[in-house]
This record gives sequence, C-alpha cells and structure tokens, in this order.
Amino acid sequence: MRVWKYGDDINTDMLFPGKYTYTCATAEEIKPHLLEDLDPRFATEVQPGDIILAGKNFGCGSSREQPALGLRAVGVAAVVAKSFSRIFYRAAINQGLLLVECPQAVDAYAEGDGATLDPAAGTITVGAKTFTFPKLPERILAIRDAGGLLPYTLARLKEQREFA
Repeated sequence: MRVWKYGDDINTDMLFPGKYTYTCATAEEIKPHLLEDLDPRFATEVQPGDIILAGKNFGCGSSREQPALGLRAVGVAAVVAKSFSRIFYRAAINQGLLLVECPQAVDAYAEGDGATLDPAAGTITVGAKTFTFPKLPERILAIRDAGGLLPYTLARLKEQREFA
C-alpha cells in the first residue's frame, strides 16, 4: 500500500478539476482526472488499498460528488486528515469512502513510511507508531462496506421486504 501525503486546504477542484463537472459523470470518466493539477502521477499510479494523508480542511470547496466517487473508484482505502470539510465528509460517506480524523498520524508520517489502518479498532499505524482515533460508527462502516449510501439503502429495503 502506498501513502500519498498532501497539505492543508486541499479543495474539491484540486481533487477533481471543476472544468470536468458536466462532462464526466461516471467513475470511469472521473478516474483519469483525479488530482491532475495537484499531483499528475496520482491517477496513473494509485493502487487499491492506498491511503491519503492530508492536513486540515480536506475537501473544502464545492459540494460536487465526483471527488469522493473517484477516490472510492480507484480503491483509496481511506483519507486520513487533520480535519475535513463538512460537505465533503458527507459526500464521502454517501460514496462509501472512509474518512478518518487523526492529526497525530498525519504529523508523524515521514516520506517512505508505510501505514495500516484498522477502522473497526480505531487505530492507524504510521511507520512504527500506532495512533488511536474514535471508532467509527458501525453504520458508517456498513455504508462503506456496501459501496456507498445507495447500495446500503437498497440492501436494507430488500431485507425489510423479505422479513415483512
């Protein structure tokens, strides 16, 4: 797994340029443009299971869904940041992208360190140091596991119909 580290105030236009808002709607159309102005290597080198570490206010800017959808589609396991924009946080949950606030882990990272994340236990290990964060609610983990809010909701409705 690779760790991608970025700074503060990474806005949604840095994650997915606004000029593509009305021309890219599907995950496949979005993926080649992820972070193209911030880190041109990202879209071609990101691997499923990679983690993004970032500073404060990650995802600030507009309320577009494409950045979260694209990050989930390329297999980013989680974004660990000092803080998140409220609108991006909700968009990420809707798309099934895991977000974790753990400023200490972000500060501890040094180039070349690996990182492992256990969201159920509320731990992240960066290099040789392990940090804790509040365990995520089971429902958020279930939404992530289902692939986003829509698949989660459809599965729940199907369950309710089967038991009715």
